[in-house]
Amino acid sequence: VQLQASGGGLVQAGDSLTLSCSASGHTWGLYGMGWFRQAPGKEREFVAAISWSGESTKYENSVRGRFTISRDSAKNTMYLLMNSLKPEDTAVYYCAEDRARHRFPLSDAVYEYGYWGQGTLVTVSS
Repeated sequence: VQLQASGGGLVQAGDSLTLSCSASGHTWGLYGMGWFRQAPGKEREFVAAISWSGESTKYENSVRGRFTISRDSAKNTMYLLMNSLKPEDTAVYYCAEDRARHRFPLSDAVYEYGYWGQGTLVTVSS
């Protein structure tokens, strides 16, 4: 499986940004997907997850209501719409695929995601 994250950039606080993650390599539609982020000097942390069907989602508390995760199975692509960005959202954002098919409830644990994209940097200035 190959995951390619894109869409990062430099924005101002309050702006919006959409990240994309394109996938190739196997039957992508059978696995849940997630977004994680890692700020300088910090551990990688969970941001959001979406089920294999796209019907279920899960968010980290600090982004709930501001970020929206979605997926387009026809395009093998996952998205993260980020609104009302804050300086504390600054990080490298990674997309990842769950190790298990059809997992429910969705996982927020780094170790339960087996394939990772290369990351895309989001910088939010104040």
